[in-house]
Amino acid sequence: MSRAENMSEHTMKQRALELLEGRIDRQQRKEFLKELHEKGETADELVGMVLAMREKAVKLPEMAGELVDVCGTGGDKSFSFNISTLTAFVLAGCGMSVAKHGNRSVSSKTGSSDLLEEIGISTQLAVEELPALVEQTGIAFLFAPAIHPALGGLREVRKEIGTPTIFNLVGPLANPLPIAIQMSGVYRPDMMEPMADALMRLGRKRGAIVHGAGGLDELSLAGTNQLIVFDEQGKRSMTVHPHEVGLETAPIEAIRGGDSKRNAEIFMQVIDGTPSAYLDTVALNAGTVLYVSGRAASIAEGVHQARKSIISGETARVYELHRLASGVLV
Repeated sequence: MSRAENMSEHTMKQRALELLEGRIDRQQRKEFLKELHEKGETADELVGMVLAMREKAVKLPEMAGELVDVCGTGGDKSFSFNISTLTAFVLAGCGMSVAKHGNRSVSSKTGSSDLLEEIGISTQLAVEELPALVEQTGIAFLFAPAIHPALGGLREVRKEIGTPTIFNLVGPLANPLPIAIQMSGVYRPDMMEPMADALMRLGRKRGAIVHGAGGLDELSLAGTNQLIVFDEQGKRSMTVHPHEVGLETAPIEAIRGGDSKRNAEIFMQVIDGTPSAYLDTVALNAGTVLYVSGRAASIAEGVHQARKSIISGETARVYELHRLASGVLV
């Protein structure tokens, strides 16, 4: 499976099925994933991998409404807190229906699953329960081990490799639900175009791929952020600086996270409305989703709406509703 050249979508799908079905040995898996990432994944290869993952995924019940997802690729080595998980709660507090695709930590300290368990939210719900959660609370979490069981055989291989692979990139793309709006962050600016093209080809109607100042895979307060924003008419590049949307700058060190216990403390501080760089970072990310979705006329207006969701207690209300509902449904 050695690979030095770009593959078509069809060829990549076939190679991905060999990988997911365990038809090649452990060493071949490692070599393929390492060489593919070193070469640089194309939009065709990203889409091919996602189509293979969808084919092997657990079938999910339909969910009503215009669904939103928000997540980063990981791999930025920033050890930041769980920005996208908090952003998801803020968006639900703004009235959006969020179906967030997430995982346990592979290359970072704390994945979304680790955090949610720390703050009392079950990650062991049956897929049949997810539509009711979205209807009751505005948010549901889909976890890769439950949705993509074929990935289980690759977890140890990915840990052995020790660096990001194509699975970091396709993680945000692989939500099997018909997501309408999505914002995903990448730690590599060269992957912004392929990721945006892949999201559009996979049926997202509106969204953005972002690369944060300081190399973050989320929007950052550290300086000027890069975005590719898209809708059904096409895509465009833009930038956003915190000062342009009413926020103060802050270094990456100001949003350091830690283990699941530390990140849970940060989570509670943010939803309680405690002023901090953590809260402002979440507001910037949620505000941008509100803008690309059409719910806000500008990112600045989106940031205002996001802050209102937090300060008014609406985000905390969604969290409490979701915590109780996920506990009841277990």
